[in-house]
Amino acid sequence: MTTPRPHPLAQRLAKALDAHPLQADQPTGAPLMCMPEVEEQTEHYLSIEHGDSADRGMLTGALGGMGTAFFGFLALLDLWDGHPDSAVINALIAVVCFVPVFLWEILHPMPLPILFNRRTREVYFEQDGELYHTAWDDIAAAAYSVSTVGPYTGRMGHAALEALLHRFGHPKETVLINLGSPLGKRLEMQLGFWEYLRAYMNNGPFFDEHGNNSDSREFVEIQQQVRNSKGQHIRLALSEIKEEYKTNNGRNYLSGIDLVLLLGGVMLLPMNATQNFTYAIAKRRSRSQWPKLIRERLDPNGPTTRLVDLEQAGQAGQAGQAE
Repeated sequence: MTTPRPHPLAQRLAKALDAHPLQADQPTGAPLMCMPEVEEQTEHYLSIEHGDSADRGMLTGALGGMGTAFFGFLALLDLWDGHPDSAVINALIAVVCFVPVFLWEILHPMPLPILFNRRTREVYFEQDGELYHTAWDDIAAAAYSVSTVGPYTGRMGHAALEALLHRFGHPKETVLINLGSPLGKRLEMQLGFWEYLRAYMNNGPFFDEHGNNSDSREFVEIQQQVRNSKGQHIRLALSEIKEEYKTNNGRNYLSGIDLVLLLGGVMLLPMNATQNFTYAIAKRRSRSQWPKLIRERLDPNGPTTRLVDLEQAGQAGQAGQAE
């Protein structure tokens, strides 16, 4: 007689000091909170960054954005001073700083995001060419506190939010995935993010601070400002200056922090703009890497049958061969 293998999520919870098993239809009471890992939220699906995809475009921004801006500026100065030969050399250097690294970052395969599909009420994940999924209504997830100990940092607390998925066509092969990085997160933050995902899947695509369906996108847009403000230091600094102007009865008051943010935003603008542009192109190309049956279900007019339905109907093997 063989001993049943322990459930992988149950093993994690048994070791955790502060564990919260999560279900799709059970609220935790935590206030909704969106995380920067949410890269896209539409009426039909929500995607979460996975792996090193968050860093995509950073190298192009640093080398291409800043390097190209610097040598391009030198080229303009050379033209102004009447040195066309030096201007051509600086222009070529500017091109070399941008083009090779840009092409590498947009052509190099980008890790596919974790997808929450509202149309089919499923979660998708891809790893090493294998497709994993779970039905949202039956999802097994948990949030728990963890701690790391380092020789220089001492004990540091983090919190993980994990979900259990199984390989398409092979229900016994499972994988635990992190719904975002646990580093620097508190348990309350992860529970709030879970509530955000619940609101999106159960009541979305747009909702209020209580998770109730809403025709207004205001709350969702406010929540996503953490990510959307990436590289928008100028806009944030100007907004802060505007608020201070109002609170000082119309007297224009520019604090030292405002000035630093404003100047920093101006200096980093080429890098941030180039990074965001590179990331957008790489993300668009990565969507074509999903298997056909996933791309069909991301289409607003595509099929609504769940992958688990295909498995139960015995079509998983046929679908895999069709790919």
